[in-house]
Amino acid sequence: MPELADVEEYRRVLDRCGRGHRVTRVEVTDAGVLRGGLRARRLRDALTGARIGRPERHGKWLVLHTGGPAVLLHFGMTGQLVSAPADERPAAHDRVLFTLDDGRQLRFRDQRKLKGLWLAPTPGEVDRLLADQGPDALSLTREQLDAALGGRPRQLKAALLDQSRIAGLGNLLTDEVLWHARLHPAHRTDRLDRAATGRISRSLKQVLRISVRAGRVPPRGSWLTGHRDEPGGTCPRCGHALAHGRIAGRGTVWCPRDQPAPAG
Repeated sequence: MPELADVEEYRRVLDRCGRGHRVTRVEVTDAGVLRGGLRARRLRDALTGARIGRPERHGKWLVLHTGGPAVLLHFGMTGQLVSAPADERPAAHDRVLFTLDDGRQLRFRDQRKLKGLWLAPTPGEVDRLLADQGPDALSLTREQLDAALGGRPRQLKAALLDQSRIAGLGNLLTDEVLWHARLHPAHRTDRLDRAATGRISRSLKQVLRISVRAGRVPPRGSWLTGHRDEPGGTCPRCGHALAHGRIAGRGTVWCPRDQPAPAG
């Protein structure tokens, strides 16, 4: 599932391959990814001839800016943004193709089509579409983290996954951050002390910094992600067998020794 680090990589693709270029053609091969009442013709009329500006990412959302309308992309479970030569045969799941004036295409590729593209005619509409998002995890301050973990008591993983609290964290990032912080995913937010919150803050910065550089949550041998899918996987820190379960409605992996279950 694309998370903050993946979407930041797609932002780099858009910035590197699209910024400053004009869109000469828009092809919608599957209107099932158009959202918010958007029709293929309206998207073509809005983007054809437009020059792509500096892209913006907030959480898991990517904003393709022009001098006028903007396109917001959300990648759901399987979405990608790829650059390819315009004369290269599209892949099976390429749903929307933006041909540029240099002979390349930006392609929105998505197998499951759980999210897609929204059109924002004005900057105010961009703000409206992103209004329910919390602060971006990459620039999160300690004060914002404290606020995100405050309020109604809940499981720690649920709070970190809540996009209205913190935008950008998904299942892999959350499990990795909590493993680095040595906190159980089911730990209650109202039982965190300042030391534990400090560990979350430091782990979040470290995991995001390395993941953004890699363009994904990297399966490092020294990280939980590098072992979570192994049959009989063990903790790379202490060697204990990893535990698997469902927490906050998501498949979750943790180390029972380094991340002991909360009392009660």
